[in-house]
Amino acid sequence: MTDTPQMSLPLLAPAQAQKHVTVNEALARIDALTHLVLSSVSVASPPVSAPDGTLHGVPDGATDEWAGQAGQLALRMGGGWVFVPPRVGWRAFVRDVGVSAIWDGTGWQMGAMTLSPAGAALAVQSLQFDLPITAGASVASSVLIPPRAILFGVTGRVVDAITGAAQSWSLGVAGDTGRFGTGLGVALNSWVNGPAAPIVYWEATPLVVSAQGGDFSGGGVRLVIHYANLSLPAPV
Repeated sequence: MTDTPQMSLPLLAPAQAQKHVTVNEALARIDALTHLVLSSVSVASPPVSAPDGTLHGVPDGATDEWAGQAGQLALRMGGGWVFVPPRVGWRAFVRDVGVSAIWDGTGWQMGAMTLSPAGAALAVQSLQFDLPITAGASVASSVLIPPRAILFGVTGRVVDAITGAAQSWSLGVAGDTGRFGTGLGVALNSWVNGPAAPIVYWEATPLVVSAQGGDFSGGGVRLVIHYANLSLPAPV
């Protein structure tokens, strides 16, 4: 055996020369693989200026130095890339989307809290996006509450002061425009913390920001949809 079975750490050979090279590589892998933080699991082209210690999950269709390495962990080391296979049940924080994930043997289950033997998971996620406030009485988001999501609520913050005749605003969905908050402030850094009784949205659904006391003329809000979803077991 030349590598350890769990983390693929290189082992010293009897009477090996340059032992420090192998030991240093093993230490670098431990440093990167303990408390896994992945820069991304969707970037398909290796970043050219990544510092040593950078770790990516290689997606399908990866190119250049990552070609043919789909499913591997790509670790930047010594100015090149070293590939390590993840094990079923490994957890990682995926930095570019701000979500924890579990490796199920074929892919990263984003937001997964549980993982059944057949790969079904309960996942909890927070979907963040910025919504420009355009002139008028209301604005609907192009980012949608995912279909079949179990929604827990929506939070947000004014990131560009809301202007116009509106004295306040509300946040909800079509048919219930105040579900997540009403009488919300228009000044920079005003916020909304809108928990709701868990509700299932069977179809993709936009959020609606509505003006109160007059129309909007401009501004912007950062919204975060907090939800859970259920994934199916793998096909047989």
